[in-house]
Amino acid sequence: QVQVVESGGGLVQAGGSLRLSCTASGLTLGKHAMGWFRQAPGKEREGVSFINWSGRNTYYADSVKGRFTISRDNAKNTLYLQMNSLKPKDTAMYYCAAASLSYGVVSTEERSYNYWGQGTQVTVSS
Repeated sequence: QVQVVESGGGLVQAGGSLRLSCTASGLTLGKHAMGWFRQAPGKEREGVSFINWSGRNTYYADSVKGRFTISRDNAKNTLYLQMNSLKPKDTAMYYCAAASLSYGVVSTEERSYNYWGQGTQVTVSS
């Protein structure tokens, strides 16, 4: 049974930093494209950042470009999201997801992602 688990969320003041992590059991993350999504209260889930198998291809939403960095350590079966210069509008539940895509492919489409975690809450205070 596949289980995807996020960690690292919490409460931080505006301008602060957090690093989210995502691990999985029953799933080799190194053979999947990965993505981070977020959903704020009353809003639709949106894509934040995406990365291909090797980590060489990445994508960022305009709202986080220059502040967030996605990375992966396939040897540790772990995905990361380093979040700097956090803003109150970054407050949301953050989800990690894995997609069974071909090597090199990055997808920003939520429907591409087969496996999802339960989320980790990020709250940024002003």
